[in-house]
Amino acid sequence: MTKKTPPDTLIEPTPTRKEYNQSDKYQAMAEANAAPIFDREDPIALFSEWMVEARREELNDSNAMALSTVDADGMPDTRMVLLKGVDDRGFVFYTNSRSHKGTQLIANPKAALCFHWKSLRRQVRVRGEVERVIDAEADAYFASRARGSQLGAWSSDQSQPIDSREDLEAKVEETEFSFKGKEITRPPFWYGFRVIPQSIEFWRDRPYRLHDRMLFEKTQAGWATMRLQP
Repeated sequence: MTKKTPPDTLIEPTPTRKEYNQSDKYQAMAEANAAPIFDREDPIALFSEWMVEARREELNDSNAMALSTVDADGMPDTRMVLLKGVDDRGFVFYTNSRSHKGTQLIANPKAALCFHWKSLRRQVRVRGEVERVIDAEADAYFASRARGSQLGAWSSDQSQPIDSREDLEAKVEETEFSFKGKEITRPPFWYGFRVIPQSIEFWRDRPYRLHDRMLFEKTQAGWATMRLQP
């Protein structure tokens, strides 16, 4: 008997055994997610491998991640940003330092990240302290951006109120005129933050909610690993 979604809910029920077995795409993902990961020692290398697969499978913004910070009242904030670099030092993104996330990170330099790749049925969570990216690194990334994005960085007082869309577009026009015929330099208030991971957790979907979870935690000796129950 086919399981039906109640008409008064937007949340689909857990797949039935038949639905698990009949979905070719699900089976393909299940097989891919059965590859060994619990013998890995380097979480950054594993993350990079998963990112390569995500870039191939995700239709939009495979580098999108939820960034969580805390404000002065201890209230958490979460929003989507784009990962712009990852290496052994950590995970880098760029923003207006006067934005809500920027001021929160300056006051309390700790953050959490969450990547969720629905097409791969995988997730990665990162927690750690935050440092500012050096100016040379920020300059190099800013120079690689489209000119329209560079103008936007100068024009927008990110997170601040504005009366209308027309006012914002007028500010962009003013900025464009001021830089006419010139190279657009990086605004001093726009730079990068690096999340230095203290823990990285890898999650991947397995049938019947018996998911795989692997936690890496940073120690003085390197990375310690632990398998977690789903």
